[in-house]
Amino acid sequence: MPADPRSLLRPTRAEAAASGVFGVLALTGLLSIPLLAASDEDAVGPLPAAWSVGWWVVVVVLVAQAVALLWVRRAPRVAATTAAALPWLVAALAPSPLFGLTTGAVLVAVFAVALLPPLRRLVPVLALAAVLVAGAQTVNDVRSGASPLGPALGVALVQALGVVGVPLPVALTVAARREAREARDKEVRALQREHVALVDATVSRERAAMSRELHDIAAHHMSGIALMASAIVHQVDTDPAEAKRSAQQVRAQSTAVLDDLRRLVGLLREGAGAGRAVESLASVRDLVAARRAAGADVRLVVHGAGHAPDRDGAPVGAGPSPSGAGAEADADAGTHEQGAGVGPLAQLVVYRMVQESLANAAVHAPGAPCVVEVDDRDDDRLVVVVRNARGHGVDPGPGGGFGLVGMHERAELVGGRLRYGPTPDGGWEVRLRVPRDGSGPAETSSPAPPEEPG
Repeated sequence: MPADPRSLLRPTRAEAAASGVFGVLALTGLLSIPLLAASDEDAVGPLPAAWSVGWWVVVVVLVAQAVALLWVRRAPRVAATTAAALPWLVAALAPSPLFGLTTGAVLVAVFAVALLPPLRRLVPVLALAAVLVAGAQTVNDVRSGASPLGPALGVALVQALGVVGVPLPVALTVAARREAREARDKEVRALQREHVALVDATVSRERAAMSRELHDIAAHHMSGIALMASAIVHQVDTDPAEAKRSAQQVRAQSTAVLDDLRRLVGLLREGAGAGRAVESLASVRDLVAARRAAGADVRLVVHGAGHAPDRDGAPVGAGPSPSGAGAEADADAGTHEQGAGVGPLAQLVVYRMVQESLANAAVHAPGAPCVVEVDDRDDDRLVVVVRNARGHGVDPGPGGGFGLVGMHERAELVGGRLRYGPTPDGGWEVRLRVPRDGSGPAETSSPAPPEEPG
């Protein structure tokens, strides 16, 4: 919207203050100079009589200069030029020692102009003001008889340099300090905006991590509940006892998902340290057992390290894997403990990868047999593979993609490498390699696709 014309005519407080200060000082000097001349007329020189035409010319010029200063910030060129040109009226109509009072307005105008950036645009105005002051001073001194042309011209040049040169460095110093203060304020505001942006980014990352964690927990348990619920429908009429046992398992799974959600919420609360222990490699055995109890065809195969990832040391899920790998723990197991050198965070990453992969298999390949294979034979890394065959049911289509994104980011967090993709028989395989502590530089994960596997 265009500016209100009335606001352009209304002077600012700074302009009003400058105009008022000059007007008061100029009129005070006009009234006090006759008193000084009465005591020492030779020091001041002949003055126009009070209330005479010459005296009123000086008053009009001083008032006009004060009025010009009212727009010195919004129209600096016009105000400064007007303030420097008005003294010509005194020099032409009433030359006298009172002419010196008119240079005060030029001092104020030069100071105000020098405060306005950029100064280079106002240099011609300052030069013009100096020329006008020098010319008017010369004419006033010659016409009043104060001095001949030569000396009057020298005095006028000194007067012009003083009028422009004295306020200019002071104004430049004030402007430089003001610009430095504004630069500091801008820097502080920029740092504050950067801090807010970093906080927002951190909060967004944490929210995304929480959403993926909730997705993993809910997808795992809900897929198991859906599997058991579909079995109950057929067992109610054919095997009521088994249906009752399946219903108890549904209840157990529901309780488990509530416990997991409660634990996750508890981790977000300050001082919450009474949650359940973080899942590890040993928890994979319970995860597979829970899936088998829900009716899923899931087997666990372990290579190397003297025992499978359970708490009693007995191998689980003996039998050949779909790829023809050995069914039982290798006879020449390594001398290190199963999962040795894999930190707790990396073990949690392995657990979440197995959990999410089994949940994906249940959703996208219903009824397909799955194999969880843990290869603990390499001294540098632990390899975990979850493989499922082609499903017997209908694939509901791609999901939201949070599962693979979560696995991908967790693998990067511990320096692991995640690979996934279809198998030759139409199934799906997810392979995670986790380096042992101190085994070398971290590996990078392959990028996660935008949707869940089929």
